[in-house]
Amino acid sequence: MSRLKRIGERDPRAGFRAEPRDGGASAVPQGLLKAARKSGQLNLSGRNLSEVPQCVWRLNVDVPEEASQNLSFSSTERWWEQTDLTKLIISNNKLKSLTDDLRLLPALIVLDIHDNQLTSLPSAIKELENLQKLNVSHNKLKGLPEEITYLRNLKGLYLQHNELTCLPEGLEQLLNLEDLDLSNNRLTTVPASFSSLSSLVRLNLSSNQLSSLPAEISRMKKLKHLDCNSNLLETIPPELAGMESLELLYLRRNKLHFLPEFPSCKLLKELHVGENQIEMLGAEHLKHLNSILVLDLRDNKLKSLPDEITLLQSLERLDLSNNDISSLPYSLGNLNLKFLALEGNPLRSIRRDILNKGTQEILKYLRSKIKDDGPSQNDSVPATAMTLPSESRINMHAILTLKLLDYSEKQAALIPDEVFDAVKSNTVTSVNFSKNQLCEVPNRIVELKEMVSDVNLSFNKLSLLPVEMCMLQKLTFLDLRFKILPEVLYHIPTLETILISNNQVGSVNPQKMKTMENLITLDLQNNDLLHIPPELGSCVNLRTLLLDGNPFRVPRAAILMKGTAAVLEYLRDRIPT
Repeated sequence: MSRLKRIGERDPRAGFRAEPRDGGASAVPQGLLKAARKSGQLNLSGRNLSEVPQCVWRLNVDVPEEASQNLSFSSTERWWEQTDLTKLIISNNKLKSLTDDLRLLPALIVLDIHDNQLTSLPSAIKELENLQKLNVSHNKLKGLPEEITYLRNLKGLYLQHNELTCLPEGLEQLLNLEDLDLSNNRLTTVPASFSSLSSLVRLNLSSNQLSSLPAEISRMKKLKHLDCNSNLLETIPPELAGMESLELLYLRRNKLHFLPEFPSCKLLKELHVGENQIEMLGAEHLKHLNSILVLDLRDNKLKSLPDEITLLQSLERLDLSNNDISSLPYSLGNLNLKFLALEGNPLRSIRRDILNKGTQEILKYLRSKIKDDGPSQNDSVPATAMTLPSESRINMHAILTLKLLDYSEKQAALIPDEVFDAVKSNTVTSVNFSKNQLCEVPNRIVELKEMVSDVNLSFNKLSLLPVEMCMLQKLTFLDLRFKILPEVLYHIPTLETILISNNQVGSVNPQKMKTMENLITLDLQNNDLLHIPPELGSCVNLRTLLLDGNPFRVPRAAILMKGTAAVLEYLRDRIPT
């Protein structure tokens, strides 16, 4: 509770209360100032200050007020033995400017003025020769005074969330600078002279308007953390690959079409290149990343993952979300991943119910596809005249290591005989002939009848399936694109998964579907089904039934959202008695 005092009457709490006669000190309790003289630290954060009180600048210059009050001092309170102010925090106020009186605190080591309304810094800042940390983030700075380059002891400079469009010449003279944050400004270029910042460990350039990086940036031999997220980068200078100390590299939300190689980045632990336009990931991009723990490739245009992904033995987190990947190398299952994100890909080689179970189940499934009787280390295609010329068009590596016969994306009307000939005596469990112009299933596929379990014939021009498909004794997965559900499917007793979404299928036969006792996944999304027969509810072995995107009226969306069990129960309740 405050009360009025007569002029000349001393308040016994004066040492802890601001006195109005001390220029601006009313906003600063005297107790704080007294403590600051003793500790060398003053925190005025969040006090609604529109200017820095003069008593703060003159803290180490003027005789303190308590000395003029004829008070007795203990040995621990001798004001003339005060400590120079080394740390000043004035963040979260309403400061629009700082005066040149800043020079009266030459012992400052830390100056924190973040979250104010500063549009400039005073030239007197050069007097703070001992300053090691300067935080002026979240202000309205449009430029920096060149005097900032005199702060030769500066180790941390935090300028994020301002309105900087350029940087002063000579910034490279801050040879002791270890941490520089320029994120969320309006920079369009980075000076090549930055390369002289030889002590820099962390550089944040994210959320600017950079369309390129200078090759000279690679000379920062101590740089461990480089953040260039949210810029306009279309390429990365190849010299970047020579940064031996780099551990964290962020390049998300740019316009990159490809990755550089990283031959010297042996210590790189995290590579974030999500939300770009990268279409291809090759062995050359991966083979040097011996220490990588996190690889973020989400929201790109990748169509496949190279087998060499298994070289990344340290990898713990792999994000492939929202790409165009239709299949994964089975050898991916050999990695000790803690997190694998695959949502948003047109995956055909892994059942949806497995994908929904999470990382460890997906890896377990991929490992199960790698048979114990795989090729030995010596089973390789010799680079001699014995190698058929046609085999150069065939992925022999996939046959030998993944047991995959792959002739996809060739736009071929026929599968050449040499494709089947290349199998020779090798075991093949998967066939991928997708994205061709096939009008019929190749007859020779029956040669694989005793070993193949997965067949991908999607994105062709097939109108029917031959009855010979029933001869594929181990077939459990079949990916197709049809206008009608082929009759032969009902006669493959081992079939577990039918993915026939995004077609023009108009009907299904529930009676014949019921005879498929091993069928657990049926994907009929985005077809032309006008009616869902109630008898389909009798297919009690189904664990995943997907019907979204069809023009039928019942079951309604609310029922579909409850999941497969609810849909089957709904259909069973409507079977005529």
